[in-house]
Amino acid sequence: MARTPSNMIPLLSQAPDFTLPDLILGEQKSLMELKGENGTFIMFICNHCPFVVHVIDTLVNLANHYQKEGINFIAINSNDVVNYPDDSPEKMVLFAQKHKFTFPYLFDELQEIAKNYDAACTPDFYLYDKNLKLNYRGQLDSSRPDNGEAKDGKDLREAFEYLLNDKGILESQTPSLGCNIKWK
Repeated sequence: MARTPSNMIPLLSQAPDFTLPDLILGEQKSLMELKGENGTFIMFICNHCPFVVHVIDTLVNLANHYQKEGINFIAINSNDVVNYPDDSPEKMVLFAQKHKFTFPYLFDELQEIAKNYDAACTPDFYLYDKNLKLNYRGQLDSSRPDNGEAKDGKDLREAFEYLLNDKGILESQTPSLGCNIKWK
């Protein structure tokens, strides 16, 4: 299992715009259409990575809670589906249905959006404020598939609370860790 850390891009960076296909709805969606009233959480995930599989239910639970608080969630798969067919668009739909996604699962076939965000791994997380300025780019929590720590979303939950309660930017941000994005 490869262990690739996320890139810690500068805080307050503007979210790169995009328009990508939402495979669940079968239509194109832009960042401007999907952004949340109080914040936007973008995650680069895939279907097969053990790090994603390990935390996906925690992410869905966080989405179910924080979407009610005005933070929209967006999942993006940028993996090469030719060499990693488990991440194919058809299997993305099945993965989203199995885990009861309440947020769009977008396909970045050309991998341009992952490059624009400087995404490095799955899962890779970006929390933006209501003006799409980067507020957090770190881990979900300290759990990993093989370390036995609780999958409680502690780090990300704290970042959400900082954002929602106008506490500024969370100073302690640990890079996410996961499988590298499967580049073409």
